[in-house]
Amino acid sequence: MGEWTEDIADLAEATGFVEDSEDEFYEHFRFVADKGQSLLRVDKFLVDRIEHASRNRIQMAADAGYIRANGKPVKSNYKVKPADVITVVMDQPRRELEIIPEDIPLQVVYEDDDVMVIDKPPGLVVHPGHGNYTGTMVNAIAWRLKDQPGFESKDPRLGLVHRIDKDTSGLLVVAKNPDAKTHLGIQFFNKTTQRKYIALVWGSVKNDEGRIEGNMGRDPKDKMRMIVFPDGESGKPAVTHYRVLERLGYASLIECRLETGRTHQIRVHLKHIGHTLFNDERYGGNEILKGNHHTKYKQFIRNCMEICPRQALHAQTLGFVHPKTGKEVFFESPVPEDMQQLIEKWRNLMI
Repeated sequence: MGEWTEDIADLAEATGFVEDSEDEFYEHFRFVADKGQSLLRVDKFLVDRIEHASRNRIQMAADAGYIRANGKPVKSNYKVKPADVITVVMDQPRRELEIIPEDIPLQVVYEDDDVMVIDKPPGLVVHPGHGNYTGTMVNAIAWRLKDQPGFESKDPRLGLVHRIDKDTSGLLVVAKNPDAKTHLGIQFFNKTTQRKYIALVWGSVKNDEGRIEGNMGRDPKDKMRMIVFPDGESGKPAVTHYRVLERLGYASLIECRLETGRTHQIRVHLKHIGHTLFNDERYGGNEILKGNHHTKYKQFIRNCMEICPRQALHAQTLGFVHPKTGKEVFFESPVPEDMQQLIEKWRNLMI
């Protein structure tokens, strides 16, 4: 079975992002309390039922939202009652998947015994799945950690605490051991990390700064897309803060700060307020959404999309409390070359 507790802090997303993917959860364990069950703390209830699970790990799993009673997250002091359905969920389905270490270059901006911070290029898939079981960042991490004591090649996430989309560039933190994974996972769950993104969006954003709030979930008509539910009852709460950095006529350069980390959150929230990410094919940003349709302008847009053939989104900053030292650490990634060229091209259009 392996030590399930190695995955309790793996949130994410992707999802993407999350952005981070915290929306999808899969049941890994299910227990139904007997009709004669006396009141018992859920951590004690589970430690006797899950192989290799310590009470401390179960308490951390509860803090991260992975322990459920009758479908709802509970803390470790929850008292199990007769006929309660107690489940342990994770954001990755159970599967017997061996990660093959692959010598794929990684831009590691920081590394110690507990964490590794990676600056991911656009186009690199973060984790295996949906036909991408090799050539991912996880395969590259497996190569880098293959000689580390305690490394488990069958761990399908290998320390990932959050995710960003394939075509989003920028910073990700990787935990190198279970304790670091747990502590970092709780920070992401409690929304105490610092994450800022740089984005180029269609249109001139009216306000210099603002807050976008709207419940998000899968589009019933297209499971590959997320939407904001106008009724506020469906989906899960999501909050994005934005600030305009530069107005470029028919486009705007903005900074986004995540308060939550739902799948495609920035992409969907910006589309929701009428400012779809430039060249975001999934959400319609690869069409001319602002400006005219004159031949010269259409050629300009085509050139822009060739320069930056992906959604113009970059995870620029990442801050968190180090799981071992307890000190705040902060990292910043320069805007990648394709987005720099794209922004410059829009600036030159304004001249």
